[in-house]
Amino acid sequence: MKTVITYGTYDLLHQGHINLLRRAKELGDYLIVGVTSDSFDRGRGKLNVRNNVLERVEAVRATGYADKIIIEDYVGQKIDDVQKYGVDIFAIGSDWEGVFDYLSEFCEVVYLPRTEGISSTMLRTQTTTNIRVGIVGCGRVAKRFPHEANVVNGVEVVASYDTDSNTNIHFASSYDGIEACDSFDAMLKMVDAVYVATPHLTHYSYIKDSILAGKHVLVETPMLLNGDEAKELFALAEEKGVILMEANKTAHCPAFNHLMVMIKSGVIGEVVDIEASLSKLLSNRELREFDPQQAGGSLYELGSYPLLPIVRLMGIDYENLNIYSRIENGIDIYTKGVVRYPKAICSFKLGLGVKTEGNLVISGTKGYAYVPAPWWKTDYFELRYEDQNENKKFFYKWDGYGLRYEIQEFISCIINRRFSTSRLRRRESVCIAGMMQQFMERKNVFEI
Repeated sequence: MKTVITYGTYDLLHQGHINLLRRAKELGDYLIVGVTSDSFDRGRGKLNVRNNVLERVEAVRATGYADKIIIEDYVGQKIDDVQKYGVDIFAIGSDWEGVFDYLSEFCEVVYLPRTEGISSTMLRTQTTTNIRVGIVGCGRVAKRFPHEANVVNGVEVVASYDTDSNTNIHFASSYDGIEACDSFDAMLKMVDAVYVATPHLTHYSYIKDSILAGKHVLVETPMLLNGDEAKELFALAEEKGVILMEANKTAHCPAFNHLMVMIKSGVIGEVVDIEASLSKLLSNRELREFDPQQAGGSLYELGSYPLLPIVRLMGIDYENLNIYSRIENGIDIYTKGVVRYPKAICSFKLGLGVKTEGNLVISGTKGYAYVPAPWWKTDYFELRYEDQNENKKFFYKWDGYGLRYEIQEFISCIINRRFSTSRLRRRESVCIAGMMQQFMERKNVFEI
């Protein structure tokens, strides 16, 4: 049996892709197709991929040409795959002529003629009308958004609004093409989508008003502090045909997503314990984070991040949540939570006035995953086993502030009309908001 392997992104799968897959299949008896993972196209400085990796895999599968589909997600993988699968022929489009000649040491290299007059880049250019985004809340996080949006295709920041007019004007004047609007309603008339980066307690009204105006909404984490409100607004968004998404940068980080997929595949066995920590020592007690009237405190400010791996891996059907907090001046400067599941126990530690090691440890029946601080900005993790010879290390690049990953997924959801992203599903956002609600209502909360 002659085995052939080929690789591609297969974004916006078109006739050119299909022709190449057919030609590759005709070269042998068994075709392996490598689909590149969701990653930053550093060469062009743009996040060009319109469809996420799951959608692209399904599109390739639907052609009927692939006998096996694999994910390509690291430099040098082609050599590994050729040897691993006993490949006889490596096939690739002729636009890569000469680039992969080094593989001829391991197998035959064939450059296939490409279909002229069509490409994913061309389709994106022909079909893309930029999503016009308005920013509400021009504070610390929002200042990063225009730069991050600039490296994502299909998005344009055109307007801003802040209740402080001076802040709004200064923010808009710092970037080309952004108009400072003197009211939120005026901004809504200019945009297709809204990025909400205001204090936590204002999120609900801005989200609802945006949805009712028919605008897509990307909301800084925590999206809401009430599970019932989160469920209500997700349902309203779907009813109105718009996308509502929580902007948790870790949830959309490529390395973190790879870690989640690997854990779910069973590489460390059954997960029985998760420990996640995150803390900051902020000296300025005048900041919003220390104001109880603005939902300050460790859990509201930081909790979305350590709760993320817990609900992603263990699900939303936990049996019990106990919260232990040290309260000072009306806010929790330190909180530890213990989440009990039927066959696992998970814990998280948070601090604004207490410092702790900010790592992530996921323990399983065969080994454990270790992500060092700052784990929420995942660029490296290890899988560790009883036999240290089996330990594996994984390295990634974290680009910019990380917002570009969530922006790219937001735009992809809008274009493909996906109401829930697999990276942070709606039910998971609702679950996290419900945990915040439990703390607000002081249920199973113990002061220390």
